[in-house]
Amino acid sequence: MSAPKLPAGPKRPDDKAPNRGFWALRDIPTLVWLLLVVAAVLAHQALPEPRWLMIHLLLLGAVTHAIMVWSQYFSYALLRSSPTVAGRRLQSWRLALSNGGAVLVIAGVLSSVWALTLVGAASLIAGVIWHGASLYARSRKSLPGRFGRTIRYYIAAAAILPIGAGLGAWLAHDNSSANLVLAHALLNVLGWIGLTVAGTLVTLWPTILRTRADDHAAVGAARALPVLGIAVLVAAAGAAAAFLPALVIGLIGYVVGLSIIGVSLWRAARQAPPRSFSALSIGMGVLWWIGCVIWLIVATIIAFHSGTGFDAVQDAVDQIVPFLAAGFAAQVLLGALSYLIPVVLGGGPSPVRVGTTVFDRGGALRIAVANASLVVCALPVSSLMRVVASLLYFIAMASFLVLMLLGMRAQGAAKRSGAALAETKAGIASGERPHGPITPEGDKPHRAGQAVAGLLAVVLAVAVTAAMDPISLGWGSAAAGDANAPVKVVQVEATSYKYTPNVIEVPAGTRLKIELTNVDTSMVHDLVFSNGVAGHRLSPGESETIDVGVISGDLDGWCSIIGHKQAGMTMTVKVAGAAASGPSPSASPTHDMGDMDMGGAASGGIDLSASPGEGFEPYNATLPALEKSDGPVTRRVTMTVTDKKIEVAPGVTQTLWVYNGTAPGPVLHGRVGDTFVVTLVNDGDMGHSIDFHAGSLAPDEPMRTIAPGESLTYTFTANRSGIWMYHCSTMPMTAHIANGMYGAVVIEPADLPAVDESYVLVQGEYYLGSHDGGSVDADKLAADEPDLVVFNGYANQYDHAPLTAAVGDRVRVWVLDAGPNRATSFHIVGGQFDTVWSEGRYLVRRSADTGSQALGLMPAQGGFVELTFPEAGHYPFVSHFMIDAERGAHGILEVTK
Repeated sequence: MSAPKLPAGPKRPDDKAPNRGFWALRDIPTLVWLLLVVAAVLAHQALPEPRWLMIHLLLLGAVTHAIMVWSQYFSYALLRSSPTVAGRRLQSWRLALSNGGAVLVIAGVLSSVWALTLVGAASLIAGVIWHGASLYARSRKSLPGRFGRTIRYYIAAAAILPIGAGLGAWLAHDNSSANLVLAHALLNVLGWIGLTVAGTLVTLWPTILRTRADDHAAVGAARALPVLGIAVLVAAAGAAAAFLPALVIGLIGYVVGLSIIGVSLWRAARQAPPRSFSALSIGMGVLWWIGCVIWLIVATIIAFHSGTGFDAVQDAVDQIVPFLAAGFAAQVLLGALSYLIPVVLGGGPSPVRVGTTVFDRGGALRIAVANASLVVCALPVSSLMRVVASLLYFIAMASFLVLMLLGMRAQGAAKRSGAALAETKAGIASGERPHGPITPEGDKPHRAGQAVAGLLAVVLAVAVTAAMDPISLGWGSAAAGDANAPVKVVQVEATSYKYTPNVIEVPAGTRLKIELTNVDTSMVHDLVFSNGVAGHRLSPGESETIDVGVISGDLDGWCSIIGHKQAGMTMTVKVAGAAASGPSPSASPTHDMGDMDMGGAASGGIDLSASPGEGFEPYNATLPALEKSDGPVTRRVTMTVTDKKIEVAPGVTQTLWVYNGTAPGPVLHGRVGDTFVVTLVNDGDMGHSIDFHAGSLAPDEPMRTIAPGESLTYTFTANRSGIWMYHCSTMPMTAHIANGMYGAVVIEPADLPAVDESYVLVQGEYYLGSHDGGSVDADKLAADEPDLVVFNGYANQYDHAPLTAAVGDRVRVWVLDAGPNRATSFHIVGGQFDTVWSEGRYLVRRSADTGSQALGLMPAQGGFVELTFPEAGHYPFVSHFMIDAERGAHGILEVTK
């Protein structure tokens, strides 16, 4: 049986609307959304939430619009009905609701304005429900053909999206539940998008292949729909409840449903193998679709049996979702548009052929490059190689937009000035012969050559990248010894600050190769050896093979991530059956391990009285003013973690891990009752987290460590006043705090009187690495031997840029001791405090005859002091742990008349 013909556009009565030709609200948004995807890819480093943004511009924007348009389009053929002017007008309203809703959702998430996101989600849901209801109403009034039942796929998809979109709106407010994130993804990608694609391919696939539909296609589609629909709901429910068996059952059911449809699609492809770009693109998209679902099934089963739980599943989802978007959704969308756009623009067989010819230019080449690049990205390769492959994929896919504009222009010219002439010109311009329907025999060598060229381009790019970065392929730094020596391969897992196994026995003269896998859920690990062999830093789930070399003596190994070695993440390679003979001959005691270099202190010779380097700007110690409000307010802030080389004393730089580019991070300021919504984004190269002492809530989710490239939302309400510390709580916590990951939150008491000047000083410590630009020295940190103790991140900075006040001004100084190890005794030389507030209580309160000389604080404690100055002058402020004042905890308060 043949597939139903697409609705044509002959002359119609006045109440009928043509289904072909250009329609701005139908055709332009797809182009706009795809151009936004391209822009987001090009500018992703400068954008907030770039990964989320790129995925949602594609899926929520371009794909959702395409579903709203083309499911209505196909419904007229499936139900043997015709579009009307009134129906087209209503369709315009539905498209406005869905596209407007998508715009508001994206704007709301990026601006952290949840009300905007909520309104957008409501608009989107309303448009989709209306869309589904219109399809259902029309199906009740029509006499469908044999394939008419496939319209039920669109109705079911429209019923599922409101659940997924509702979850998405909630997650924009609180995304701390990873299981709800997965449920949201399953409902929207496998439900809304997947059901629509499955129902459409039953008829579109054989139409594109120009062959008859399989005789059992309609029956198979009817049987598959309940299987697919129930499977999506079961899988989403299992994800929401973090019940892995239900998740696996739902996903397996989904694959079964796809297989029922897939039999008919396979039979159609055997009759007419796919050769056009549209067919190849859709075919590859379906393979990625099924492959990603199977990938998730395997990951879930492994997580269940290994006991790693839902965190391991979420890690797998983070890896899989980009391939569902880029491999499945993007390829199906572009493949379908390559066929449908020329059809709906119409103009007769010749103009349609002209448009199709342009859309098909370099089709096999583009498909080969895109899919080979995706495969490379899915492999455990280096970051550089993944970037190169991603760029090739982007070029191959983005070329569609250029061809789309050229194809529409060529087809328009054919319609206006004569189909035959325009067809000839299009063929000459593309380097192809003018032709009618594609002749498989004649095109086969041409397309095979394109495919081979595409594969070779990707292979060449990978080879060049590997030559630039040989360790990315596991070639490692030069391993010592005889290449013909017997080889022993040992599988090692890295997790929870340990290697399993952490002791390996090897016969003397054996070449040792270690297959290292990072099975941690959030932290980056690596493995280096005292003979100079070093592996790469591995994100969770990544693996590599390290050729340690020929072993002739005992050998030490460790993780070079700062603090991990000190936390016990070490390994010993022993020569089996022999006494320890010392390091292998290839040992290199002078090997530079970068940030983990255990050389001597870098603080010798630091001149704290020297002028700061060029471009020095002091940390702004002024407490930001609070706006007037009638009650508690919601304060939204994004905290982005980066690795940044920063000057910490005159002529001394360190590579710090910082929140929003500074150490300490930004001072947050509010009142009792205010709610803080903090988005933490990890743009560093290892796992990080954040812990706000200003809130009271279970730390399990909001304070969890997130891997590089991930983000989370941390919401807390400030119920008590004080100056509260925030810091990274990823272990080893001392190293993360000492390397710059701390800051202050000032929550004012309700009755706090106004003052003339208000400053914030956060005391911290630096344990300098052995070279300029290094990071925290974990051994100095463990021995409590700081090189510098500073206020607001820079030694003696307020000697060079004094804080200011006037005679008679009341000055309040908030002080926080961020540690991690050193206490403080805050004192202003020449001043006396008439008010002292420490850890929630007044010790002295604006007394005329009682005062205080110092505010003593232990690490993670804070308070404030107040005083007035009787005369002009320069008043030093210090930590009266005088050794720390001499290490940089010193500044000047300049008082003028």
